[in-house]
Amino acid sequence: MRDQMMRDFRERWQTVAAIEAEEQRSASIALRWQQTNAILRMAIGLGLPLEEADESEQMIYDRWAQLKGM
Repeated sequence: MRDQMMRDFRERWQTVAAIEAEEQRSASIALRWQQTNAILRMAIGLGLPLEEADESEQMIYDRWAQLKGM
């Protein structure tokens, strides 16, 4: 009985995870931008340190911007 309950519980959460993954895949850019901004505002509100990207990270960002522009 207990094993079956555990399997059922796990299956329900796997179903929830699949639905959440699909929602993330189908989310619009606008929604993702809102979510990102909400996370940033929360971090600022909590007083978490926001560090600037170092030179190597900036090179990566610049390279991705070039690739995206192609």
